Amino acid sequence: MRLLNSLAESSATSLSKVTATHCRATKLGRISDTYTATNILNGYTKCREIGTALKLFDEIPYKDTASWNIMVSGYVNSGKFHGAWLFLNLMKERGFCLNDYTFGSILKGIASNGLLSLGQQVQCDVVKMGYVGNVYSASALLDMYAKCGKVDDANKVFQRMPERNYVSWNAIIAGYAGKGEIEYCFWLLRGMEQEGMQLDDGTFSPLLTLLNEKRFYKVTMQVHAKVKKLGLCCQVKVVNALITAYSQCGSIESAKSVFVGTISCRDLVTWNSMLAAYLEHDEEKQAFELFLDMERLGLEMDSYTYTSIISGCFEDKHNSQGKCLHALIIKRGLENVTIISNALISMYAKSCTNYMDDALTVFGNLDVKDSVSWNSILTGLSQTGWSEIAFKFFSKMRVEHLEMDEYSFSATLRSCSDLATLQFGQQIHALALKLSSESYKYVSSALILMYSNCGIIEDAWKSFEVSPKGSSISWNSIMFAHAQHGQGKLVLDLFFLMKQSEVKLDHITFVAVLTACSHIGLVEEGCHFFKSMEADFGIVPRMEHYACAIDLLGRAGHLEEAKELVKGMPFDPDAMVLRTLLGVCRSCGDIEYASEVASRLLELEPGDHSTYVLLSDMYRQIKKWDKIANIKRLMREKSVSKVPGWSWIELQNEVHAFNAEDLSHPRCREIYSKLRELTDEIMFSESENASGLTVSMADLESVV
Repeated sequence: MRLLNSLAESSATSLSKVTATHCRATKLGRISDTYTATNILNGYTKCREIGTALKLFDEIPYKDTASWNIMVSGYVNSGKFHGAWLFLNLMKERGFCLNDYTFGSILKGIASNGLLSLGQQVQCDVVKMGYVGNVYSASALLDMYAKCGKVDDANKVFQRMPERNYVSWNAIIAGYAGKGEIEYCFWLLRGMEQEGMQLDDGTFSPLLTLLNEKRFYKVTMQVHAKVKKLGLCCQVKVVNALITAYSQCGSIESAKSVFVGTISCRDLVTWNSMLAAYLEHDEEKQAFELFLDMERLGLEMDSYTYTSIISGCFEDKHNSQGKCLHALIIKRGLENVTIISNALISMYAKSCTNYMDDALTVFGNLDVKDSVSWNSILTGLSQTGWSEIAFKFFSKMRVEHLEMDEYSFSATLRSCSDLATLQFGQQIHALALKLSSESYKYVSSALILMYSNCGIIEDAWKSFEVSPKGSSISWNSIMFAHAQHGQGKLVLDLFFLMKQSEVKLDHITFVAVLTACSHIGLVEEGCHFFKSMEADFGIVPRMEHYACAIDLLGRAGHLEEAKELVKGMPFDPDAMVLRTLLGVCRSCGDIEYASEVASRLLELEPGDHSTYVLLSDMYRQIKKWDKIANIKRLMREKSVSKVPGWSWIELQNEVHAFNAEDLSHPRCREIYSKLRELTDEIMFSESENASGLTVSMADLESVV
């Protein structure tokens, strides 16, 4: 009997051993013994064989509290909380006493599922049955409140506990860490040390999540030193938290040092944390090398691994790696994992306009689409100019009654903004109001830009007035709107009001300000804003700021200053800067420097037609026909053709698109017939005006 019980206790983690022990107990007729059966039951639940455990539980003739507790715990640990709750109620109905083990298990399940109301019911039982002073029940109770977001209630439980253990302290620290209460968490840490409590990975992991800014770098080092002193350097949770903390504090080298020094105690989260750190610091090359190391070691990667490395392929220079990753995902049969396909859709949508077809293919092949899938494809379509298709996808979401959020509305409103489709934009505005989405910052920003692009600056201002103004998003949008309408002085007034309201300025704010200064010719003021960005606001000028400053100088005819600004850039100019500089050369008539800029631009973007057209137009003005012929020959050699301009018109909730000599519209014959009629009327009207002007001049001459 003793040997059988020993076997049952020692085989709790191996299903084959549990099954063998069960067979032996049955064969020896010992399965009716409550103690033996309960131990075997415990083995099945630890192996998550809940069905088999339930069958054995029903066969136990004399069940005790331990048997019931094991089943409650088994259901909780298997993620089947509903079953655990049913067992708890049956346990009470049949007169079995609940104890600290029961409360600990059920409260753990409640905390994992965020079921606050059930937790409050269990607290009543805890109080009623006299377990409120029990350290295990109270610790589980405060952990439940903390994980359900009721940290103040958790603290009340904590303060009333007559006895606390390290689990209680860790739970309350984790609760306040979730609220971002950094100072209080470290005060709790000191209190924990003063009471002589054992500090472990559960203590430091939540604390390290709070150290997520550069100013906390020294604090992170101090925590790391304490971790070393306590011998916790090989605790996986602490290692993972340290890597993330160092990365977010701006030190990728310290994060790498932690990773390299913990070869013996890494799990998949450790690798994922280091991968995320490299990508956060724009070190894509190291991220790809780390991913290849994971491949070579044969690590079983999860969705987070794939989505992280895919996010490193958003830039055009990494398109080939993105394609390779897509092939690997298909090879491993993961293309129907929604979260991974969503990352692929975003990658293709953000990489280049030419890859939008691939994004649509991934979206179309995805069996289970969530809101992120729809929002990703909508955003991609709106950002790459596929606005009409974006409308169709939005309409499909409406027809299929799919959930819409601020990202769905903001992406579609952007398409309305691009096409200046006022009626459709107003309908979406009405829908956003109906679903209470208008007040979201991204929706408000999109509404401001939509009304502005449709020429109704008054409605743009109304959208700004009702928008949340705690962040720079709505402010930037209304500044761009007024800059677009030539109201530059109002933009500057908004800038100073924004500053006065203590809204944090960002790099987009200065793009709007520099654009406004450029449009109204405030050269000195614009140069002052450009120089003060880093000195006064800590915002390092980016490529777009240099482009705005060059445009500002060019519009005022200061070509030499624009040249000097480009030479003094801390990085090589990109296509946007060079294209702006080429436009300045055109307006200032410097054909020689324009040719030099165009050569550099064609090296970066040999397939972009606008450079050829702009240079050809400059040569046409000075009648350099041989140069124009050379440009046309170069375009033929590189298979570059001029992309025609498009026009849109919204009529009866339908958007019609046209370009030069377009014959694709179903009513093109009627359209061209009407166009010829209008052209004839214009010519006849001009002829009449000209003749009328001649008579008038003759009369004047006779009078003179």
